[in-house]
Amino acid sequence: MKYQQLENLEAGWKWTYLVKKHNDGEKITCSVDNSEAQAAVNALLDIEHEPTKVIEWINNNMSPTLENKLKQAIRAKRKRHFNAEQVHTRKKSIDLDYRVWEKLAEKSQVLGSTLSDTIEYLISESNRTEQANKQVSDIKYNLTELLNIEPFDN
Repeated sequence: MKYQQLENLEAGWKWTYLVKKHNDGEKITCSVDNSEAQAAVNALLDIEHEPTKVIEWINNNMSPTLENKLKQAIRAKRKRHFNAEQVHTRKKSIDLDYRVWEKLAEKSQVLGSTLSDTIEYLISESNRTEQANKQVSDIKYNLTELLNIEPFDN
């Protein structure tokens, strides 16, 4: 496995995931009776900082329909956690207006590259254009200076 599983850390993530699902109104327990379900949820809320009890609660009380979703969420969280340790793998985000994103996506498709590669390409092209424009203006300036010089009388 590429990413190490850290049981105590992941138990906290699982607890947070389940509490969020409960707060969103989803059924997180396998209990049919509402009072049993509420008692199980209350027990979950009480064991926030006890990883072994959280795992035990999940094994005994969690709704089977949440099992795959929980595994997927934890797998994604684990990946983000370990990728965040190094700057080059850390995910960054930027705000783009929809129309800007749309133009960027079109350019990416034309270039056959990712959005990140397209942004990098456009920036490097902009820098090259800027350097070329500076060279042209320097040449123009030098040429006008040369042409304004009075000829020597021999």
